[in-house]
Amino acid sequence: MLIEHVVIIVKENHTFDNYFGTFPAANGAALGPAANPPAADAPHDHLSWMKRASDTAHRVQYGEKDIPSYFSYARDFTLCDNYFSEVAGPSTPNHLMLICADAPIINNPSHHYNPKPADAYNLASLPTQLAKAGKTWANYGGYAFHFVKELASSKHNHTRDLFLHDAEAGQLPSVSWLYADGRPSLTEHPTQNVTDGMQWTGEQVNAIVAGGLWSKTAIFITWDDWGGWSDHVTPSVVETWSPAKSQRAPDAHPEFDGQPFRYGSRVPCLVVSPYAKAGHISKELNSHVSLVKFCQTLFGLPHLNTRDGGSNGMADCFDFKQKPLSAPKP
Repeated sequence: MLIEHVVIIVKENHTFDNYFGTFPAANGAALGPAANPPAADAPHDHLSWMKRASDTAHRVQYGEKDIPSYFSYARDFTLCDNYFSEVAGPSTPNHLMLICADAPIINNPSHHYNPKPADAYNLASLPTQLAKAGKTWANYGGYAFHFVKELASSKHNHTRDLFLHDAEAGQLPSVSWLYADGRPSLTEHPTQNVTDGMQWTGEQVNAIVAGGLWSKTAIFITWDDWGGWSDHVTPSVVETWSPAKSQRAPDAHPEFDGQPFRYGSRVPCLVVSPYAKAGHISKELNSHVSLVKFCQTLFGLPHLNTRDGGSNGMADCFDFKQKPLSAPKP
């Protein structure tokens, strides 16, 4: 097996155009410059998503001067410009899709940054699949794992800072989910400085290289949801919201019945690996559940449901017959 470790780095709240709209040969739109840091956190719940076409204030973007390392990864490895957030709404449902290929919510639930035991949902998950197959997993800093009943009390939930130590020691699990929540928060969620968040991401990648794991690791860097920013590509509606999807009455949102549930807006996804296609812009349709499918395919696991079962699984991003690419320079 050429790849033994998968690292999914989840940043927050930026669309493809907002970050990579000016990247050469990508399907991007050139917009005016965005303030760094942004002055405010734009509304990005489901209702705001439905009204996004009338929001002209957030048709702005960052560029290479703001996020040079991300542009460097895109030039040297693979950038996806047809990759979508899963849910047409905010963070928590999209985080759950990255773990479970499922979400019984279209908006953030109560206590969404500090879930209580009673808040957890009954969901099947990729981490449980991995454990049953004799593989290992870890959550470094992700709050959404505590919304999954079978994962909430797991000993594999850690703070984000442990990742650097495990990576530099060459002791990462089969699959790592890594988040930048903490003190200071470096998720790139407005009103944070996006350059600072990018530098944190680079430190995590550098730790993987320093620990000797580069040759057998696939790193995915993606953003959880649209964050209220503009993107010129209108996502396909592949699934609509039904109150029956919810597990609790407050999450049902009957007012959204029949409205788009999947997909949400396009978000960036970078694939950084010795077997990522060099300088490639992937045009294949992918979304957050594609990362779940990639792990399942890699480790010989079945799909959880029809979402991951029907996913492309990031296949267009890799060439396992190529000469392995060199690690990014620190």
